[in-house]
Amino acid sequence: MEMRETRETIAKKVAWISVISNIILTLGKIIIGKYGNSDAVFADGIHSAADVFASVIVLLVIKISDKPADKEHPYGHGKAEVIVSEIIGFLLLLVSIYVAYEGISGLFQKVESPSFLAMWVALFSFITKIILYRSSLRVAKQNQSKAIEAIAFDHKADIVASIAAAIGVLLSIVGERFDIHFLLYGDKAASIFVAYLIFKIAKEMLTEAFDILLERNIDGVIIQEYMAIISEFPEVKRIDRIRAREHGHYVLVDLRIAIDHFKTIKQGHDLAKSIKGKLMENNDNIREVLIHLNPYFPEDK
Repeated sequence: MEMRETRETIAKKVAWISVISNIILTLGKIIIGKYGNSDAVFADGIHSAADVFASVIVLLVIKISDKPADKEHPYGHGKAEVIVSEIIGFLLLLVSIYVAYEGISGLFQKVESPSFLAMWVALFSFITKIILYRSSLRVAKQNQSKAIEAIAFDHKADIVASIAAAIGVLLSIVGERFDIHFLLYGDKAASIFVAYLIFKIAKEMLTEAFDILLERNIDGVIIQEYMAIISEFPEVKRIDRIRAREHGHYVLVDLRIAIDHFKTIKQGHDLAKSIKGKLMENNDNIREVLIHLNPYFPEDK
C-alpha cells in the first residue's frame, strides 16, 4: 500500500509541476506569438495548451490506475493510464493538423517579421522544457508510469518545437533587416515543422497505447529473460508457452510449464509459487503470474 501511495504522490507532483509551468508558457507564447506576429511561437503555445489539458487528465486518472484489483476489475486498473496516453496522443494529432493548416495557409499570404520578444520567449520555453522532460522521464521510468511518460513525451515535443520556433523567428527578422524576401517565411516554415514534430510524438504515443490495449506480447528480449529465470528450476522439464502483456504501469504473465507426471498437486503448487516469487523478485513491474502445469512423460523428449 505504501508503494502505491508513494507512486501516486510522485505522479501528482510531476503533473502539478507540468500544469503550472505549461499554463505560464501557454499564456506567454500565445500572447507574444499573437501580438509579436509569430505563427511558430503561437503554434508552440497551442501545443503547450494541450500539455495543460494532458497534465490535468493525468491528475484525475492516476488515483484510479493505482487502485488494487477488485471483483469488477480482477486484473487491476492499470490500463486507465494507457487510455490517458491514447487521449493525449489523439489530442496532439488534432493539434498537429491545426498547426500545419495555419502554417501552410500562411505561406500564401503577405508576411511580416515577428518581434525579437517572440524569439526570447521561444528560447525560454526551450530551456524550461529540457529540464521538465528529463525530470519527468526519470520519474516515469522509476515508477513504470505510462501517464507520467505521456507528460514527458509532451515536454519532449516542446523541446525541439521551441528551438525550431526561435530559429524561424530569427530567420524572419534577418530576412526583413537584410531584405532577403524568402527568409521572411522562416516563421511560417518553422510552424509547419512544429506541426510535424507534434504529429510524430502523437503517432508514437497512439501506436504504443494501441499495442497495450490490444494486449500485444512484450519485447522478446524480456520474454527470454523470464524464460532464463524459469529454466533455473530443475523441476521444470519444458516451457510450453509464455505470454506477457503490459497493463499500464505493470505486467501480467501467463505461463505453461511441464513437470514430471508423478508430482503431487502440492509439489506443483509449491513450484509454481516459487517461480512466481522469483519472477516478481527480479522484475518489480510484474503484478501477477498465472501458471498452468502440464504433465511431463520421459517419452515426450
